[in-house]
Amino acid sequence: MQGAMAAPALAPVTRQVSSRAAPALVPSGPESVQPLAAAVAELPVLDASGRRVPFGTLFRDRRAVVIFVRHFLCYICKEYVEDLAKIPKSFLQEANVALIVIGQSSYHHIEPFCKLTGYSHEIYVDPEREIYKRLGMKRGEEIASSGDNIHFIHRDRNRLDHKPINFILQLVGVQHVDFTSRSSVIHV
Repeated sequence: MQGAMAAPALAPVTRQVSSRAAPALVPSGPESVQPLAAAVAELPVLDASGRRVPFGTLFRDRRAVVIFVRHFLCYICKEYVEDLAKIPKSFLQEANVALIVIGQSSYHHIEPFCKLTGYSHEIYVDPEREIYKRLGMKRGEEIASSGDNIHFIHRDRNRLDHKPINFILQLVGVQHVDFTSRSSVIHV
C-alpha cells in the first residue's frame, strides 16, 4: 500500500495469559521476577565450535529470549526455528534483545541445522541435557529473561504447544513480525 504507516508498537505484556485456571508458572513483571538458580546459571552450553559457555552468561548483561527446542530432528521444532530465523536482526537490536536457541544435541549439529533452517541468531546446545533436567523440562520451553532474572516461562505441554513467536516478542518489546511468506503487492 502506498503511503501506509507502520502499526504502532504494542505495549509489552506484563503477565502470562493462560487458558487454565492455575496461575502462570513464572508471571512477568517487577513484583514477580524469579532469579535463575546459580547452579543452573553455571551449567555449560556449547557453541558451534564446541566452546563451553556458562548458561547464565548468555543473558546476564542483557535482555534475552531463550528458546529450548526438543531436538534438531523434530520437524515441529525445525519449523519453529525457521520462523525464528525470519525475525530481522534490526528488530532485536532496536529492542536491545538477544534471541537464543538451545538444543539437545552435539555441537557438530549446530552449523548444519542453521543452514537447514536459515537461522543466524545465537544458538547453543546442552548435549548432556543438564539444564533441561534442572529446569524440569520434558519438552521445549520459551523463556524471557534479563540479568539473572526470569520474567516469563512457557513450558510446552506437547510438541505442538510452542508459544506464538509474536507473543514472546511482545513480552520483550520487539515489534510484530509478519511471518506470512506471501509477496506484497505493490499498486502502481
